[in-house]
Amino acid sequence: MVAPVREHESQHDAIADLPLVTRSARVTEVTKMDRNRRSEVTDAVTRWLEERGVAPEYGPVEGPDDCRRLSARLGRDGHPALARRIATLAERVERPEPMLTSVRFRTEEDVDFLAGQYVGLRYGGTSRAYSLASAPAEDELEICVRRVPGGRLSPRLCEELAVGDELTVRGPYGELVLQDNSPRDMVFLATGTGVAPFKSMIDHVFETGRDEHAGETRDVWLFLGAAWEDDLPYREAFRELHRKREKFHFVPCLSREPVLSEWDGETDYVQHALLKHTDSAAVTTGMGERLERWLRSRPRSGVKARIDPANAEVYACGINAMVHGLVEAVERLGVPESRIESEGFG
Repeated sequence: MVAPVREHESQHDAIADLPLVTRSARVTEVTKMDRNRRSEVTDAVTRWLEERGVAPEYGPVEGPDDCRRLSARLGRDGHPALARRIATLAERVERPEPMLTSVRFRTEEDVDFLAGQYVGLRYGGTSRAYSLASAPAEDELEICVRRVPGGRLSPRLCEELAVGDELTVRGPYGELVLQDNSPRDMVFLATGTGVAPFKSMIDHVFETGRDEHAGETRDVWLFLGAAWEDDLPYREAFRELHRKREKFHFVPCLSREPVLSEWDGETDYVQHALLKHTDSAAVTTGMGERLERWLRSRPRSGVKARIDPANAEVYACGINAMVHGLVEAVERLGVPESRIESEGFG
């Protein structure tokens, strides 16, 4: 039986009725985390057509409509693989910008919270729940916003919010928090903005020395999945930590990035990347052929360390369906429910 996954997005409608912790917060920084990649798309498509000697025949590609027309024509002309690649790029080009934004704000009074908790944020009459990405010791609070097409609040936060704007904050809430300090290794599994509470946790772990127990250093893993490289929140901060901390292992998993760049890292689902980085000799439970094939696969991350399920505590956060899949894989590895903390949204 798969461990239950807590949900906090379902609490959106109730957030407005919760007691205020602070009546006002002021925005201090708004940062766009993704980038405009249209020139990359144009260059890639032109290069692919030139490699096949058909560039003059198919003409220039300048936007998503051109990509879609070109994809359809290539499919009819017997180039199905190239047609699918260009169709994927059309989806990338036509999405609104920015899609991923971080927001920092300062409250009137200190907000005490545990790493991993979330707050209710109200702006322009609309309330939504957002995990705190900042560590508890920081002077300001930070959230990470993924634009939801047609959403009531996320498009406004991505498009309109500016330094000096006021917000209302309620909370903190949530039970996705660190387990008691132990010698076990920590494994964080997330997709997209599901990494926000783990950014708070990981920073807190290293700031407070929780990466050590009884003189022994604990391995800290972060598996983070997204479609494109610039869809990874806080990617440069995690990469810097990966360089500085020998026991911190950052494993980004990018499903679509190889279409546009020379990405040679993990492209599988997060749970499959987790299995590839697990010590197969330490797995004592039967997992079934579907998952065992990933357990036998070779990682592409360059990380040489391996995970021992008997010596790990696992944290998972992201879209509900994804988190259920993660928790199922972790339990199949033999990690007991008592050492799995998970939270889903959407």
